[in-house]
Amino acid sequence: MMDRRAWIKSSLGTGVAIAIPGWAKISLAQPAGAQSSLITRAIPSTGERLPIIGLGSSATFAQVARQEDHDALKAVMSKMVELGGRVFDTAPGYGASEEVAGKIAQELGIAKQLFWATKLNVAPRGGGNADPAAARKQIEQSFVRIGKPVLDLVQIHNVGDIPTQLPILQELKQSGKIRYIGVTTTFDNQYAELIDTMRRAKIDFIGTNYAIDDRFAEETILPLARERGIAVLVYAPFGRTRLWRRVAGRQVPEWAKEFDATTWAQFFLKFVASHPDVTAITPATSRVQNMVDNMAGGVGRLPDAAMRKRMIELVESLPQG
Repeated sequence: MMDRRAWIKSSLGTGVAIAIPGWAKISLAQPAGAQSSLITRAIPSTGERLPIIGLGSSATFAQVARQEDHDALKAVMSKMVELGGRVFDTAPGYGASEEVAGKIAQELGIAKQLFWATKLNVAPRGGGNADPAAARKQIEQSFVRIGKPVLDLVQIHNVGDIPTQLPILQELKQSGKIRYIGVTTTFDNQYAELIDTMRRAKIDFIGTNYAIDDRFAEETILPLARERGIAVLVYAPFGRTRLWRRVAGRQVPEWAKEFDATTWAQFFLKFVASHPDVTAITPATSRVQNMVDNMAGGVGRLPDAAMRKRMIELVESLPQG
């Protein structure tokens, strides 16, 4: 299975140039005339603006957290903030990620700068009712790990027992202990429940998967988010590893420079960012160079409708690997 590191090695082996802005200097250098600051989007329920590229903590971040290689994660989190990022998405279900990230942020003195998006889910796997006491205990653990008196965002992870857990979040929001609440899923068989919750409940955020080769969200979820005034966090913008397999050994098309993309990561992220109903994107990484590359995906021009169509056609023409 090919991830970004394997793609880079493959591309170097075939003579493809890896032109990542700031790879060596770790900056957000952009083509002449390009916008140099991170694009921001407003949270519909309040108008608060968030940088469009953040950091997730599943996948490789979670793996490194388990291995206790905290230096690598400290460098990634520090670089994100240095380059203007704020959104950090985590969950108690991501192994050691929440605990390790909380310690790192406090050590770096950046805990208050970050927009912490964590999750709640104590419902048994495969369904069943959540224990309200266990749910409250999990949230209290998140407060301790993150080290902030008020949590920015807590979402119900994978639509776990909404009737039990959502009222708990609503109560904590009402009391001022949580600023925003929401619901997430990246599973096809849970989309119906996500959509139903969006229609009937008062929530501030959802989190779901969306990528250039995974556009189901465009059909109902994103339009409904716009209609209901719900912010959208996007997960898996690289299709986990699918997109890296599809572009293995291939060079980014020259025309991608028309929207300031010089790497495949920027190509994929700018496609997602160009949808107006996306609030922030949180790709996970444990490598500083990938963090820099990702952040550049939120700088400069974004593709218009015609260019988005061209991008889709290119990706769909490639073998799935």
